[in-house]
Amino acid sequence: MSTHKLPEPDKTSPLSQLLVKRRSVRKFKKESLKLEALSRILWATYGITERNRRVVPSAGATYPVEVYVFVKNVEGLNPGIYKYNEREHSLILVKDGDYSRELARACLDQNWVREAPVNIVITAVHSRTTEWYGDRGFRYIYMEAGHIGQNIYLMAVEAGLGTVAVGAFKDEEVADLIGLGEEYLVLYVFPIGTPY
Repeated sequence: MSTHKLPEPDKTSPLSQLLVKRRSVRKFKKESLKLEALSRILWATYGITERNRRVVPSAGATYPVEVYVFVKNVEGLNPGIYKYNEREHSLILVKDGDYSRELARACLDQNWVREAPVNIVITAVHSRTTEWYGDRGFRYIYMEAGHIGQNIYLMAVEAGLGTVAVGAFKDEEVADLIGLGEEYLVLYVFPIGTPY
């Protein structure tokens, strides 16, 4: 087998710099998150770019994902569980109050979930995709969640914040906290805050 050496990648572009700086952060300062930073991160999560397209690819444009935000300490927002409305780029209050302890408990007592000023929870209504693609649709949903996760990491870095992808949680407990039905999958939890 022959080997072909590739040219050295240019790591000076803005995107390359974000990729170089991307890290999982599990310790946050006890300070509030700015609403503008949360807005940018949520847009990068599932926002609309043009003609109803999202910032991430979705199999057959089925868009199964719904994004929920557990707010503990964000300037200009009361603590609560919110649903991100990507069409209006707004937050809809689902439940009033700080649920960071309950979410951390559902995430197997991971401290960073409790300490973060914000946790973004990625969920999906699986039937939106599986009705078109059958069981293979589940793969497409998980791929979509992966694209979303990378966007959250990169936008957090750009905003001077940190995050970590949390996949260890009790699905039913997280769903119950939000008030989701059986048609939902809970895919990811992303605590976000200012890193130490």
